Amino acid sequence: MRQAHTVLAVRTPGQGLTDVTAGLAAFIRDSGIRTGLLTAFIQHTSASLTVQENADPDVLADLDAFFRRLVREDATLYRHTAEGPDDMPAHIRSALTQTQISIPVLDGRLALGTWQAVYVFEHRARPHQRRLVLHLSGE
Repeated sequence: MRQAHTVLAVRTPGQGLTDVTAGLAAFIRDSGIRTGLLTAFIQHTSASLTVQENADPDVLADLDAFFRRLVREDATLYRHTAEGPDDMPAHIRSALTQTQISIPVLDGRLALGTWQAVYVFEHRARPHQRRLVLHLSGE
């Protein structure tokens, strides 16, 4: 069994979903591993990872809007407000989603479905530089 790892830097434009599938695919291609398991972990507490539809952008907009309604940015609701009104809601949104995902790799490619892509789900209002630790094990 072989292993490969890297850190992928992702610049987000602010709240919303940023497609990182191409970066993951490039890492897999460069590793030379054809069959295995990719694990991606985001090193932040106010952003998360998700596998979601990549065909209709309304899905991403609706998902983002739902989380904004579910966890409101209202400083009167939280103790932790020192970093702005979006910070504690971002932590809650991150806790409700995933900070790590695993995806099988088959024939040197992510085994995603036809309409699937991998996204960083940014929960903060302003742009951020996010770090994804990628680990691939296989043959």
